[in-house]
Amino acid sequence: MERVTSKIGPISLAVALVAALVLAGSARAATSVGLGTANSFAVLAGAGVTNSGPSVINGDLGTSPTPAVTGFGGAPNGTVNGSIHQGDALAGQAKDDLTTAYNDAAGQGPVNTLATELGGQTLTPGIYDSESGTFGITGTLTLDAQGNPDAVFIFKTASTLISASASQVSMINGAQPCHLFWQVGSSATLGTNSAFAGSILALESIELNSGVTVIGRLLARNASVTLINDTVTRADCAVAGTGGGGDGGGETAPGGDRSGGEPGGDGARGGRERRRGNGAGPDVRIVGVPGGPRGPRVGQGRGRPCIEAGFRARFRIRGSARMRRVTVFLDGKLIKRSTRKQFSVWVSVIGLRAGRNTIRVVAVDRRGRRDVASRSFRRCARAAPSPDFTG
Repeated sequence: MERVTSKIGPISLAVALVAALVLAGSARAATSVGLGTANSFAVLAGAGVTNSGPSVINGDLGTSPTPAVTGFGGAPNGTVNGSIHQGDALAGQAKDDLTTAYNDAAGQGPVNTLATELGGQTLTPGIYDSESGTFGITGTLTLDAQGNPDAVFIFKTASTLISASASQVSMINGAQPCHLFWQVGSSATLGTNSAFAGSILALESIELNSGVTVIGRLLARNASVTLINDTVTRADCAVAGTGGGGDGGGETAPGGDRSGGEPGGDGARGGRERRRGNGAGPDVRIVGVPGGPRGPRVGQGRGRPCIEAGFRARFRIRGSARMRRVTVFLDGKLIKRSTRKQFSVWVSVIGLRAGRNTIRVVAVDRRGRRDVASRSFRRCARAAPSPDFTG
């Protein structure tokens, strides 16, 4: 009996050690931070966005609760290739989702602790913090995904993130900026002519010096975002099997806004902004919009199709899980909340501005998977006092 026990003991010990190593490895694996409705924003602030010079924002720009946005409107000032949300319901929801994302990133661990200076290093996927509570980048920081396009990098600071002039964040071997997150305990500053990647989730302000290029997002919870002749492009993930680049395939406008464009046929998909998972997650479709056989009356305005009467937009969501929430926005204004997979909203065109208007629906299932779709339509140039929405 003792001889048998002596043989089993080492085997059991080896199995236990292997199991411990597997668990330790999985505990250190970073998981991607869900941004919710903040996903469509390239720049989001709590206390206003200020720009000087011809900055270009490819993605939505928003601020809440402070609605102040200055220095945009096209050359010689800044240009926004997306929607601007100034203290509206969508900006407010995005700020709430940013807080959730910030807390998610802050709570992930265990972490690998590094020195303050990140420049000159090559790092693999994981969660990192700083011994001093701050991070700086001088020269080039290289992030190596080791062939895994879903690899996640999270950098956490107790206070600041500061990049030097002409510094770079280089992503190699499949690494994607959409899976790189910087959780900053106070404020972030990016140096002149630097090239930065990833989404900055800052508790306070984000400030860019002149000539900065960002592939990612600038998301400031409580303070402002300041730009000086910079370019910020929202980072979207390339998803295998979609037949296109970006975050779900299909044609993408310069700012990454996959809106439906001109009215299409009834039952058309509309624009997809985000699709996650392996097909079992939510898949949003918008139907009953202008132009289809069951859509509203379509007239002509300056040679382009436009609508003259209200219509019922219908939403159909496919997916294996129940919905946690579904929210519908019209030009950034919240018009419907639901947890159903099929429902409709009556849209009265009374009071809508002439020209292009956009319906956007955001669906999140109980597993946290998310899909966003949008569909645009044109209002004929006959406006009346105020919009009237009923569910």
